[in-house]
Amino acid sequence: MKINLMFFINSIMLGAGLAMDAFSVSVANALSNPKMSKSKMTTIAGVFGGFQFLMPMIGWFCVNTVVNYFNAFEKFVPYIALVLLVYIGGKMIIESIKKGDGENEAALGAGTLFVQGVATSIDALSVGFTIQKYSLVSALIACAIIFTVTFIICIAGLIIGKNFGNKYSKHAEIIGGIILIAIGIEIFVKGLV
Repeated sequence: MKINLMFFINSIMLGAGLAMDAFSVSVANALSNPKMSKSKMTTIAGVFGGFQFLMPMIGWFCVNTVVNYFNAFEKFVPYIALVLLVYIGGKMIIESIKKGDGENEAALGAGTLFVQGVATSIDALSVGFTIQKYSLVSALIACAIIFTVTFIICIAGLIIGKNFGNKYSKHAEIIGGIILIAIGIEIFVKGLV
């Protein structure tokens, strides 16, 4: 594929489409952590962007090398996303209910962030099919654009969630957990259709 204006437009649109789940999870994370620091926000957006970069590259590699194994794995993607996001969302809701009124901020450790990154980007593996004819350099550039778009969209989601969480912090973590469960169900249903 030639690297031209259409290449960049397609990559940006692909990035925006892929980033929607990560955007929603970013909002949920910030709802649960309304006092989140800028460095934590940057880390979250970077992790989500990193996974959105990595998954299409893995998909591209699989399509260009071990496509039969990838096809067998692809049918499990909706189930994996559902389990991961329902687990994280349910955990957020339970922890929120167990907490006292003075405790608002949810723990968002490296493990949780990793699981969220995988869950929100696992469907991006199939993007490897759309970019299969790209050269390695073109695929890397497209994935770098997807990373950048995801990063920006996640920062916006974190800002929105943080502002909303500051106003409604008492129930924000429950809302965040419900959002994560809803995203998991949505990915699952889309994967079955």
